[in-house]
Amino acid sequence: MLRSLTPMVKNLLLINVAMYVITDFLGMQLIKYQLMLHSFHSPEFQPYQLFTHMFLHGGFSHLLFNMLGLFFLGPMLERVWGSSRFLLFYMVCGIGAAVLFASISYFQGLLNPMLGASGAIYGLLMAIGMLFPNTEFMLLFPPIPLKAKYLALGLGCIALFSGLSNTAGDNVAHFAHLGGMLFAFILLKIWEQKRGSFY
Repeated sequence: MLRSLTPMVKNLLLINVAMYVITDFLGMQLIKYQLMLHSFHSPEFQPYQLFTHMFLHGGFSHLLFNMLGLFFLGPMLERVWGSSRFLLFYMVCGIGAAVLFASISYFQGLLNPMLGASGAIYGLLMAIGMLFPNTEFMLLFPPIPLKAKYLALGLGCIALFSGLSNTAGDNVAHFAHLGGMLFAFILLKIWEQKRGSFY
């Protein structure tokens, strides 16, 4: 199965795992704190965090699920676009996720920092749902097949509902997930207008 990995997906997996080892296993928590995304009105905010946050994770399970998403979704898109365009798309989704999350946090007066590749991964799912809508994925819970277009729509609705609910104790960055999907949609529509760049 590892042989099916495409070059850029493999590099992104290695970078994320390496950052997890450096920040969590080697105890460099100060670096992690400086690289995670802080709200725009936080004195800890730095512009580079819009980029660096997507290579950090809150724990092993956080890393595992995001990397599984990258592992299964990424190669489908990299084979269509090539490595350079795939990387551009991944970065736009991740940075877009950060912009939406930090903007909403700013208007809500929240200071909670954010980290993780989830926004970029949700962007990949959005792309699969738009480009390969009838591709079926086997869910874990419940173990049933679901088409990509319905999976993307369902997870997007869950993220929107959860973000608006603002449940106490919920530390999931739902608006980052939505940001990744939104910027994926916008970028795909831009490429679609160019026709020759879409595929």
